[in-house]
Amino acid sequence: MRIVFANSAWVSAAERLILRGGGWQSVKLRVRYGLFFHPTAGPVLIDTGYTQEALSGARRSRMLRLYGALLKPELNAAEQVLPLLQSFGLSPDDIRTIIVTHFHADHISGLSLFRSARFIASDAAWARVKARGLRQNLRRGVFTELFPPDFEARLEGISAKPRVTPQGAIPGGADLFGDGSVIAVDLPGHADGQFGLLFTGPVRPLLYAVDAQWLLNALTHNRTPGFPATLIAEDAAAIEPTSAMLRRFLASGGEVMLCHDPAPTSYDLAPEAA
Repeated sequence: MRIVFANSAWVSAAERLILRGGGWQSVKLRVRYGLFFHPTAGPVLIDTGYTQEALSGARRSRMLRLYGALLKPELNAAEQVLPLLQSFGLSPDDIRTIIVTHFHADHISGLSLFRSARFIASDAAWARVKARGLRQNLRRGVFTELFPPDFEARLEGISAKPRVTPQGAIPGGADLFGDGSVIAVDLPGHADGQFGLLFTGPVRPLLYAVDAQWLLNALTHNRTPGFPATLIAEDAAAIEPTSAMLRRFLASGGEVMLCHDPAPTSYDLAPEAA
């Protein structure tokens, strides 16, 4: 099963905000999203990354405009989701499945580009989004105007998926396609309902851990940031247990990828493929 990740945008942050003991120098972070080709589900997107819909779309609220002005994401035109699909000979209508790892703007801003896709996401987190008021959702970085109007009708919740039990340091979770190839692993801490994706097929199992941390060094050198990074976490107390689970997975021989780590990986889109 081929797996590729693209970088939709760059966002800069001071190193000490994302790495305990780091300096004040600015680190240019990626905003990854993924595409893989499942033998029965076909091409599947993992989130959509940042798109123009979040930065200049007609439905943007005042708070979403402020959010963009504060973070100042620099869109990477060559690796936006539509050019990526085109490079593989695909159109938006060819995408029948999008896995939504959590509901922050840099992960869902392009969902409305896909009219035919079902959305695999945390149905429990979606229920909480609906139950909260506008201000509560904004505090959690959730901008409801970015969801397609029929999101719920196309939602396929992970709670209904069969469960896979952990095997030692290999985490368990929801079997998204019923064949054990892609497991949704709960990653509490950063965002409500966030889960990562464990790909069991590679010789070295791959766990895409999304936003569990910003930098892989924070995991490998046990330098997970504290205050003020914890202020924006959904559950600050869960960050370290989640990080410890990822370290155990790494120690067992697995590979961890993160959405925002700037270092290239073997799964990142090669420049000539864009």
